[in-house]
Amino acid sequence: MDAIFQMVRGLWVTCKRLVWRPVTVQYPEQRPQIYPRFRGRHVLGRHEDGLEKCVACGLCAAACPTGAIYVEGAENTEAERYSHGERYARLYQVNLLRCIFCGFCQEVCPTGAVTLGSEFELARYSRADAILCKEQLLAPKG
Repeated sequence: MDAIFQMVRGLWVTCKRLVWRPVTVQYPEQRPQIYPRFRGRHVLGRHEDGLEKCVACGLCAAACPTGAIYVEGAENTEAERYSHGERYARLYQVNLLRCIFCGFCQEVCPTGAVTLGSEFELARYSRADAILCKEQLLAPKG
């Protein structure tokens, strides 16, 4: 009697699983659901007027536990203005191979320039392609 009960119970679990929807997502055709707190690729924000929010303070590089961020600042001039502050990030690089996507850089940024976006497709064909420069990280104007 006990063996029959165990067999019926096992068949019930199997039948129940057949009715449920599959967990697998057919990836290229069907996009997965991205949760709101997901931390993906870095994005450098812009102000509404198109100027960069980053003022090259270097706090993001200092807070990064793996040293994945490199910032080199330069002075803004009246002829060439890149940000509202006195300085702007002449060089801003993020090494995605070293980044652990902890979000510390986003937390310490005083201007809110660094955010971790929702892009999760970070596969690269070479190690050099995994080092993103400022032009690749900047949000589009507009």
